[in-house]
Amino acid sequence: MYTWKSYFVIQADYQHWANEALFTALARLRPEALETDQGLDFRSIHLSADHMLGEVQLWLARLQGAVMPSAPRELQHPVWRELQTTLRHETRNLEKWLEAQPDSFFEGEVRFNGNGGAPRTLWVRDVLTHLFSHFAYLRGQLSAAATRQGAPCPELDFVHYRHEMAKLLHEARQLPR
Repeated sequence: MYTWKSYFVIQADYQHWANEALFTALARLRPEALETDQGLDFRSIHLSADHMLGEVQLWLARLQGAVMPSAPRELQHPVWRELQTTLRHETRNLEKWLEAQPDSFFEGEVRFNGNGGAPRTLWVRDVLTHLFSHFAYLRGQLSAAATRQGAPCPELDFVHYRHEMAKLLHEARQLPR
């Protein structure tokens, strides 16, 4: 049976997969290309990826009931490799945390203070949809900036993720037991 829980756990796994595809493309760039202003919402590739990390940390904390200020627009993780590792870890952490939640959690609401401190309430599924679509938006910007600089255009579509997961599952089933 397909539930909100199973849907969002798969979406969290997809986020990790898509980030890896993006990081593979970004690895083809010169290090200085990550730092220069690319005309993105968060200027550079590095700052945009840093914002992704801030967003996953912010929304996971809010989902857990913690009080958190909005994600900063200043660079929080200046070392690129450490930023990648931390984003990988936090994305997997979100996935594992979602897996541990009861199905009823995904029918609930999240209360938090928005920008300016105003109290806000959103459905859990709307928070997760926002987070994952925001990631897709930022990855699109990063991919475009990277390809302008000569990096290969990564396959980031959800359909490619599902195809790759089906292929891996098929291969795993073919292994001798």
